[in-house]
Amino acid sequence: SVTKERTEVILQGTSSLDPKDPTAVWEEFEFKCKPGDLRRRPCLISPYHYRLDWLMWFAAFQTYEQNEWIIHLAGKLLAQEEETLSLLATNPFAGRDPP
Repeated sequence: SVTKERTEVILQGTSSLDPKDPTAVWEEFEFKCKPGDLRRRPCLISPYHYRLDWLMWFAAFQTYEQNEWIIHLAGKLLAQEEETLSLLATNPFAGRDPP
C-alpha cells in the first residue's frame, strides 16, 4: 500500500558565509523525478524509476544513521562532483562557488 502522507528529504545548500544567519538564502537541489517544484510537470517513466529519487523517498521513513549514503551524497554535492550532479535535475550552484 502507499501512504496517504509523504515525508520528503530535501537537500539544500547556501552560499552564505554563516549558514545560521536568518538572512541566509537556502537553495534546493532538485531531483529528476522526486516530488518538488509544484509548477513542474510530474515525471512519468513507467515501468522504470530513477533509483536515487526512489531511495530518497524511503530514506524519509528512517534516520540518516540508517541511510549513511545520504551523508556521502551530501558530501559529493558540496564537492560539486560532476558524476553525482548528473543524477539531479538542477544544480542551483552551477557556475558559482560550491555551497
